[in-house]
Amino acid sequence: MSISTALRHFKEPTKEELTQIFFSLPPTSGVPKSDNSSDEDVEKMEINAVLSVGEAEDSYAGKLHIMPPYLAFSSLDRKSVRFTIPLSTIRRVERLNARAGVYALSLLTWHGMKIIVQLTSLRPTADLFCSLLRDALKVELQRGQMKLVKGFVKTCYSELLISETSNAGDNEHEDGSLITDEKSGSRQEVSYHGGLGLKFKFPGDPKKLREGSKIKLWTTYLKTHGRNLTLLRYPQCTRLVQVGLPNRLRGEMWETLSGSIYLRFANPGYYERLLEEHKGRTTTSTDDIEKDLHRSLPEYAGYQSEDGINALRRVLRAYSFMNPELGYCQAMNILAAAILIYMSEEQAFWLLEVLCGRLLPGYYAPSMHGTLLDQRVFESLVQRYLPIIHDHFQAVDVQLSVASLPWFLSLYINSMPMVFAFRIVDCFFCMGPKVLFQVGLAILKINGEQLLQIQDDGGFLNLMRDYFASLGESAHPSSSDPRARAITVFQELLLVSFREFSIITDEIILSERKRFRSEIIHSIESFARRGAVRNLRTLGRFNKEQAGLIYDALYKAMCIVPPPPATAPPPTLLTTADGHHEERPETRIGLRTFRYFLSEIATWARDDKIVMNGFQQRLDREVAEHEFIDRLFYFWDTGCHGALSFQDLVSGLDGVMFNDLMDNIEWFFNLHDKNKDGFLTKDEVLTLSETFLFIFRYEIGDAYLGAVSRFMTNAFEYGDALLPQPEQSKSKDSNTEPESPPPVSSNQPYLNLATFRMVVLAEEVLESFFETDLSESFKLEHLPEMDLPLANSGILGDLWSSIATDSNKKIFNMFTDEIGKTIGKHQARLPPSDIHPGLN
Repeated sequence: MSISTALRHFKEPTKEELTQIFFSLPPTSGVPKSDNSSDEDVEKMEINAVLSVGEAEDSYAGKLHIMPPYLAFSSLDRKSVRFTIPLSTIRRVERLNARAGVYALSLLTWHGMKIIVQLTSLRPTADLFCSLLRDALKVELQRGQMKLVKGFVKTCYSELLISETSNAGDNEHEDGSLITDEKSGSRQEVSYHGGLGLKFKFPGDPKKLREGSKIKLWTTYLKTHGRNLTLLRYPQCTRLVQVGLPNRLRGEMWETLSGSIYLRFANPGYYERLLEEHKGRTTTSTDDIEKDLHRSLPEYAGYQSEDGINALRRVLRAYSFMNPELGYCQAMNILAAAILIYMSEEQAFWLLEVLCGRLLPGYYAPSMHGTLLDQRVFESLVQRYLPIIHDHFQAVDVQLSVASLPWFLSLYINSMPMVFAFRIVDCFFCMGPKVLFQVGLAILKINGEQLLQIQDDGGFLNLMRDYFASLGESAHPSSSDPRARAITVFQELLLVSFREFSIITDEIILSERKRFRSEIIHSIESFARRGAVRNLRTLGRFNKEQAGLIYDALYKAMCIVPPPPATAPPPTLLTTADGHHEERPETRIGLRTFRYFLSEIATWARDDKIVMNGFQQRLDREVAEHEFIDRLFYFWDTGCHGALSFQDLVSGLDGVMFNDLMDNIEWFFNLHDKNKDGFLTKDEVLTLSETFLFIFRYEIGDAYLGAVSRFMTNAFEYGDALLPQPEQSKSKDSNTEPESPPPVSSNQPYLNLATFRMVVLAEEVLESFFETDLSESFKLEHLPEMDLPLANSGILGDLWSSIATDSNKKIFNMFTDEIGKTIGKHQARLPPSDIHPGLN
């Protein structure tokens, strides 16, 4: 059973991280570094600038960013123009001779495109920016990345497309797939990367899709605005994407618009090495992948062949090896199968990393928290923008998510014909996740009248199925205007999505996610709790509610003292005939987390103190540390893992909380019998006595101390009596002293269970402790609901989150205590004992 507290520790992205996301940059951590990566830290900076490319293009004011190893720009409205280019693609930077007071740079890229940026900040700021840019370019030169550009771009189809001497069109079908030689059955070998579509053709009718027109439009755009690593995204770029990407360019444009191309460029050969290093390895993820391979877009010809299935298998396996914490999750096979039609395995691998990690975080996690959160956001947007439909769904108890969850999870690929779904995917990579919401709202609005007639979930699903099947038909078949009749249902959908719902911005999506995140996390945690209890092998004598309380204490302990990350068990040296199989890692807690867990469950496992200082009254709690607690940890670790699972804790507590007098005496004895031979050594008797003193440390009066003292005296008296006595000499001298028993070694069996029981029962206080107090010292109570970490929203949010840390609370408490001592108001006392209140 895997228990995750990751959602508890979620932090809203910082301003710097949001900037990285906006420019589609790889994260600074979490992805492999290339062999040529440099740890040299080059400073980041942004500056006001005006961008222009050629005389025919408009100029755009915005901000220019150095974020080594990238240079990025966005217009002031953050949507008209932007670019992200690796510094290694810049071949020359020149200061332009311009009129006085104007500071302009000319940036020449590797293929000859000239970008002019006019720095509009004050001269010292502009000088600093230029100095940092120069330093960053030097670092790229030293790393050798500039030499890699020429070889890398040969893998991009756009290079072939704009080449003056290209004869690519002679070797392609109209849809972009490669022509096969009828005699030999072979196809021309190509240097650029491509997907299964090159062999198995691309979905859709190329004439209806106007593939030739699209290629011409994109060729013109790419000649002026850069390509692959150096693409500049002007307004025409977004418009061309909305019209639809041509099959030949689709894969490359997906990786360029998403930013996965930067990961592929920075990590040459990583994908192949990863597969080679894990060749033959099997895990639960690889098993799950095998189950889903033949369910992945089976209608596409490529996945009715071994070529397609093997490519899909390799991409999914490689991703599960790179990201073992996530491994493989539902619907990842659909995404990977879809993108492999247009991309090579290596391209698809890196795009999958960007999809799962940045574009759709939490969508393909075991808890699916990202999908559930966005479903809640979508529901709130429907309530806001389509209130009549929302109210009707509420009235007839129709769940919006029965249809919309698959839309979002598969990027509409599993819901509508592929040829239309890929158009939405084009827009998704260009414009971001807001597209999923815009399209979803448009679908509901267009079908509004019919939706108000449905009465149940089945009717909702049937209506959506019929609508998606009609996407290629005319939206206005009875219109007298031939232009209106030519508009398809799908074209109408895109029109409504991007015109009427352009009000749905990235900022709105982020704001709504913040608003509902805690609600979704609490819901997931509640579900996980029920699942963990349900999956226990045995509840012992606990009921489900009591087991849930144990889970709560465990979960709180894991949040406060996180256990080490779960790892798969090491492979065995000997494999069985059917091969060794790695199981999914199980969550287990170490000793530090166990101590905190026990302090929530057992009264003697914590040191509580009530403090009053004139300003506040609080309960200060410290987790106790004692050899007895460590001994208990290893006693419950019956599998010798060095760590405890949820099942171990339930079984361990079951072994003590329901015992009667005799059972508890035996449990306590066995706990201290280290080698399990049925005897305590003399050292173990001393250790057991120290355990008594630890448990009774806060008891008032001498009753407990006296009982432990008499126990030790009697235990050693009876223990010595049980030792074999030396034979007395048959000397006639009656004055001869009897021989003393030989000394007992520290590891010699000394006291058995029967004798231990007799010594305990001779002491009324100890008898009472074992009869009731020991079991009752373990208390299962409802814990107050833990607050989630505060989101970093604004100045007040940052301020409070910094004050509310545990260390700062301690500082605040120390401060008020000192004031309390100064004015004579400070008091600290122990709370009433829970062991045996009747003797206090």
